[in-house]
Formats: sequence, C-alpha cells, structure tokens
Amino acid sequence: MGDSSNGSWALTDYFLATDGLDYEDEIPDTTQGLAFFVATIIIAVVLVCIMLVCGVGNCLFIASLARYKQLRNLTNLLIANLAVSDVLVAIVCCPFLLDYYVVKKLSWDHGLLLCAATNYLRTVSLYVSTNALLAIAVDRYMAILYPLRPRMKYQTAYYVILTVWIVPIFISIPSAYMASETTYSHTDNGTFKTFCAQIWPVDQQVYYRSYFLLTFILEFIGPVTIMTICYTHISKELWFKDVPGFQTEQIRQKVQKRRRTVVVLILVLVAYILCWAPYYSFALLRDFYPTIISRDRNSLVAFYIIECIAMSNGVINTLCFMSVRNNKRLKKAGKFPLKLVTFVATRSVDEGDTRTSSLRVTEDGEHAWLR
Repeated sequence: MGDSSNGSWALTDYFLATDGLDYEDEIPDTTQGLAFFVATIIIAVVLVCIMLVCGVGNCLFIASLARYKQLRNLTNLLIANLAVSDVLVAIVCCPFLLDYYVVKKLSWDHGLLLCAATNYLRTVSLYVSTNALLAIAVDRYMAILYPLRPRMKYQTAYYVILTVWIVPIFISIPSAYMASETTYSHTDNGTFKTFCAQIWPVDQQVYYRSYFLLTFILEFIGPVTIMTICYTHISKELWFKDVPGFQTEQIRQKVQKRRRTVVVLILVLVAYILCWAPYYSFALLRDFYPTIISRDRNSLVAFYIIECIAMSNGVINTLCFMSVRNNKRLKKAGKFPLKLVTFVATRSVDEGDTRTSSLRVTEDGEHAWLR
C-alpha cells in the first residue's frame, strides 16, 4: 500500500502553504458539519481496513517467507517488499493518522519528530510500492517473452530489491525535512489546532515545484508508462500469438495459469492508476493552480475522498495478490494460519519459476510453448 506523498496530510496544507497567507492568520473551522462528519467516518473505515488487511495479512505472508526458504523466488521477494512497506504504514502510521484525522479532527499532538517520521514513512512506503510493482512487471515481461534466457540470479535480485528501497529513502528526505507543526486559531470559536504538514517557505516554492515534478515523473508517470508497455507486450504474447505444434493439456493449463496471473497484475496496475491519479491531479492543481481550489468545506471533503481512494490501494493490492492462489488448497489449510499462508505463497504470481531458468512445462523442452 502506498500513502500520500509530498506531505499533504489534509487540504489545510494548501491553506498554510499558499503564497501570501500569514501562518498566524485565523482560518475558518472546516471540521464542522455533516459533510466533514461523513468524510471522517469514511477515512476511519479505510484506516481500520488497512490495519487489518495490510497489517495482519502481510505479516503472515512475510512470516511464511522467513520460515520456508523454498518460497523465496524472485517474485515472492518483490511482493514481500511490497508487504513490508504496507506493514510499516499499517502498524506505525495508521494509528497516528486515525488519531489525527478522526479523533482530534485535524490536530496533531505527538510532536514534531513523530510528525516528520510519519510523514516520511508514508512517502517512502508509496515509492517502495511503486518500485516493487515496476520490478514485478519487468520480471514478468522477461520471463514470458524471453523464457529461454537465464532468470535473474539471487545476487542480482538483491541489488534490485536494494534499489527498490534506496531510491525512495533518499528522494523522500524533503518530506521529513520540511515537516512542520503549525498552530492556528479558528475564527468561528477561537479554538486552536496544530497541523502536521510539509510547509515550504514562499521563497522556496520553485524548489518545491521542481521536487514535486521530479517525484511525479520518477515515481508515477515513468513507472506507469513502463508497466503499461510491459503488460501490453505480455498480453499480446499470451492471448494473440499463435503457438505452433501440438498443445498438451498440461501446456494449456500452464498457459491459462499465466493468463490469470497477468490479468491480476493488470488489475493491480489499473487499481494503482485509479487510486493515485486523483491524488496527483489534486496535488498538481494545488501547487500550480491554487486559485482553482476553493477554501470551503466542500474542498476539504473532496480531499478526504481523494485521500481515502489513494490509501485504499494497499488493501486492493493485498486482495488482488491473494486472488491468484488456489482456493481448494486454501480451504484445506484453513485451520492452520501459518500453513495457510504457506499454500498462499506457493501459488504466487511467479508459480513454478526457478531462480535460474524460465517456467518449464515438461523436462523435454516443451517450455517453448509459454512464449
């Protein structure tokens, strides 16, 4: 699961960061009314789902990989990185977000250090998820279009995984460095609240916009473009390419399994785009066309909905990856949670792949059918 990047804890970040707005000015209380109450309920449900689905489910998956070495193929390891980033957000960030959004109604009471750390971790999680999905797409592309080539060695795979984490760790530093606690008063009732948000000085807006465009291209436009190209070629290979010769039932079953896996991966990509495109669109409007975004309660509610859609991507990913498993075997293992996850992992999207060769149907070279 990814979470909001570039420090937008709430639409009120826009109020605080807009050119010409004095941070000490009073801001109307946008946390009152039925619309805000409904939005609060929605985001509470989303956060609880993240903690349950992403937290518990991914912890079991990670535990199964730690216990059973035979499950540690490349795709499972990449999915595990996705799971780790989801677990960190579900366990570390979500409780604070629940308190900030729902309990305190946009008031942060946990100090600047936790504000910066939580903001930073959410951004890293988003970019790790993006990079892991990109690596999975490229791995599937190489395995299906070039099945006779040697698969990636473990040493190379570890370098890939290291890159999946190193890049987000460094490019997310500004989200922590610019995190700030900003206290303001409401004009309506004279109460005070404290925002936890990225606050870039007005004289550094050019740097912020450059940074946003860099991350937008590097961690959204670029990966989405590459993944789309990969899955387009994979789809042509599996659905529209004529396979010469005689096909055994075993070969047909293997091809069908790969098709189902690719369908799920395409759904994961579509879900990623649908979840994060609204958020990035809102961020573009906020940062480059701020006058378009009105300063009323409806804008805050709209942001809450966008935030919920983006944050729900981790839950969707978890459920999609679970859907490619064998349901019959899951039912047999239902009374044994750890064994259940073992069966889940053995039906990963890389089913049957080894670390040194492509997926083979038989021992006599019929693996060429999977091209």
